[in-house]
Amino acid sequence: MKKVAIIGAGIVGATAAYYLSKESDLEVTVFDHGQGQATKAAAGIISPWFSKRRNKAWYKMARLGADFYVDLLADLEKSGQEIDFYQRSGVFLLKKDETKLEELYELALQRREESPLIGQLAILDPGSANKLFPGLQGFDRLLYASGGARVDGQLLVTRLLEASQVKLVKEKVTLTPLASGYQIGEEVFDQVILAMGAWLGDMLEPLGYAVDVRPQKGQLRDYQLAQDMEDYPVVMPEGEWDLIPFAGGKLSLGATHENDMGFDLTVDKNLLQQMAEAASSFYPSLKDAISSGERVGIRAYTSDFSPFFGQIPNLSGVYTASGLGSSGLTTGPIIGYHLAQMIQGRSGVLNPADYPTERYIKKKQ
Repeated sequence: MKKVAIIGAGIVGATAAYYLSKESDLEVTVFDHGQGQATKAAAGIISPWFSKRRNKAWYKMARLGADFYVDLLADLEKSGQEIDFYQRSGVFLLKKDETKLEELYELALQRREESPLIGQLAILDPGSANKLFPGLQGFDRLLYASGGARVDGQLLVTRLLEASQVKLVKEKVTLTPLASGYQIGEEVFDQVILAMGAWLGDMLEPLGYAVDVRPQKGQLRDYQLAQDMEDYPVVMPEGEWDLIPFAGGKLSLGATHENDMGFDLTVDKNLLQQMAEAASSFYPSLKDAISSGERVGIRAYTSDFSPFFGQIPNLSGVYTASGLGSSGLTTGPIIGYHLAQMIQGRSGVLNPADYPTERYIKKKQ
């Protein structure tokens, strides 16, 4: 039986663990130190279809990542797991220049031909929008897509690990290449997945690699409101903050995008309050809502803002993924699935050559 180690139990690592756990000839162990994981602090929006990034490989990954949730949900249901972490309740896009809404509408219409998940598209006035999200204001028109979804990242990871039933070791570890296999802790593994996000350099630099991955701090605040918001659309204005409603009156506001903060995990209440004040001009009910807590996570970015996955150069049997940035909840599951496929010598719909690890991980001279 082959032994596989996964270092990092965020969305990539947990998805890989889930799909590898289905293979009877593999023994899977997950290691996670539990500090600053982006997924645990994430309340994500699955709505990549309005992006105007020129990176076609990134858009393909994000589009297929949104579609992949359909398969993931079906697989988890077959495993007997709840799928309460995901809901397709729609998304609202707001623009300061509302003439841009027609352009985005036409773009989404074109993309809907290959991504039917986009669903119904419409440009709504405040009256129509308030039927779906009561109390929203501060706009004359907005763009609505019924297929937009929201994800509770921490709950998703919990469900994946529950379903996989793999061994979970909560400690910080190192990777030591041996003549045959890799030592992690007291054990030796045949194959390894490094799903460490912004911490990838900490693992590979001692092995003589330069790693083009940098941390970005993200903070969000959770609120509790009296009304149930389960069917409310996600609200995406221009700027850093989004409104992400959940069942039971939970509402998440965030998240910040803070560079040059390293791995700082302290909550900046002043910054979160500034974000809340900006958001309350669109949703005045926020002023009276009860804050139920703050969360901080660290995203991973590359210098060209592109994700990557595949085998690490010169380390046979060691695979990785990083650089997902703020689209991690959209792209993470499909990347984790592909890493699980690569461990078994299989391929998927994404070509690793389009997301090459050697562009971001280089052996030092």
